[in-house]
Amino acid sequence: MHRAEILGSLFGILRRKLVTLFLILSSIALSAACGGSAVQTQKVPSTIGASIPSNIHKIKHVVIIMQENRSFDSYFGTFPGADGIPVKNGTPTVCVPDPQTNQCMKPFHNPKDLNYGAPHRAADAKKDINGGKMDGFIRQEFDGRKRSCQNNFDPACSHSSKDIPPDVMGYHDAREIPNYWKYAQEFSLQDHMFEPNASYSLPAHLYMVSGWSAKCSVPDDPMSCRNALQRPDPPPDSKKLLRKSSEQAQSQIKPPNYAWTDLTYLLHKNNVSWGYYVSKGEEPDCRNGDMYCTHLHQSSTTPGLWNPLPYFDTVKQNDQISNVQDVSSFYKATKGGSLPAVSWVVPNGKNSEHPPALVSDGQSYVTGVINSVMRSPEWDSTAIFLAWDDWGGFYDHVVPPEIDKNGYGLRVPAMVISPYARKGYIDHQTLSFDAYLKFIEDDFLNGQRLDPQTDGRPDSRPDVRENAPQLGNLVKDFDFNQKPRSPIILSEHPKPGPASKKG
Repeated sequence: MHRAEILGSLFGILRRKLVTLFLILSSIALSAACGGSAVQTQKVPSTIGASIPSNIHKIKHVVIIMQENRSFDSYFGTFPGADGIPVKNGTPTVCVPDPQTNQCMKPFHNPKDLNYGAPHRAADAKKDINGGKMDGFIRQEFDGRKRSCQNNFDPACSHSSKDIPPDVMGYHDAREIPNYWKYAQEFSLQDHMFEPNASYSLPAHLYMVSGWSAKCSVPDDPMSCRNALQRPDPPPDSKKLLRKSSEQAQSQIKPPNYAWTDLTYLLHKNNVSWGYYVSKGEEPDCRNGDMYCTHLHQSSTTPGLWNPLPYFDTVKQNDQISNVQDVSSFYKATKGGSLPAVSWVVPNGKNSEHPPALVSDGQSYVTGVINSVMRSPEWDSTAIFLAWDDWGGFYDHVVPPEIDKNGYGLRVPAMVISPYARKGYIDHQTLSFDAYLKFIEDDFLNGQRLDPQTDGRPDSRPDVRENAPQLGNLVKDFDFNQKPRSPIILSEHPKPGPASKKG
């Protein structure tokens, strides 16, 4: 390490300690001013835990299954009772301009198992939304096809754009995704779940585990971090890591600097178990959200857009990198009744549903994960949160709400599957992945938030997303007074369901 880097690292550590000391001294002064004799090491709002229903603690295991690249309308736009594609007399009343035909294309049923989608960077989200007109989707799809294509992971690489009509306006229903529709019918579907920020997979997954996507200028200094919705530090190229056999050679590759606080810090601090389970294979997304790229290898021990936790300072400092494991460990845990309190389960490229991965492969994989939980002796105390990390360029008609300068992004499919989930319930609350953090914090941490003023590890995040007044509460998707419902084991290779009725 160069001298400048050593000095920068020492400065960052000293800066963080000074901020923490300031908070401690402020708390002591407040205690003295109030006549209290006990020394408080951190300021904890009196409202923490005050409004948490006691029966939420019937949930002892939360499993977050995060798939990829589908908008709500593309999967549930014709689901009965949901805020889906606007129709009149069975015909969609919305359309998006096609720059090649100069016609306006309406949403259409797409029976194809292989879809293509479109770019899904922050710039693409802005153009898709187009100031609330929600009409840039086809234009962005064609724009993405003009970019150089580097591998055959996407079959579009071997076809010209003339051979492939735009499919971002296509939607599926029970004919293609019968299990997803069955889960929605039997449990709770959320029709206003927005990705936490308008961008691609890495920022979405950083939000999923930490409530923020940032870039830090000083190693080990959480106060040096600033917003990075499109370009947070990516994990190093795993192919370069595999080629660098020696530890010394690998140390020359610069790792990302995730110095801000993630949820595992609070979990570890409160002796709450967690696991992050990764499926071996190709990464399911391109870095920076491009449509085409050379896809990299991922596993529990290699870097990946879907495997960011090993690069968080807190995970390294707490010696919990071993909690990031292969997905096979998840299946062993469900079978043996040893699920941690919090689990994240992420796919590989083949079963991710990221175009051009087959929809059927993703549905089979997710069904297998859910079946393993339902067969577990811990099913009666588990909540599964199933979602897709970003919209993937596919059409959605709902304008994302403005929560803060960081989000939200476009709508994605999401649901709650649990023995206590309301049957056939459609949750219309405004939600994002911040709601997952909020539920976990309420259930296992008595409402403690990733709040630099109270969590004992200050960082420079601009706000506490779990406390946004617009954010709904996942508790509403449960009926904790009902008798725990029996598992619903579905085939991993189901037959097509019936066609949906529009309007």
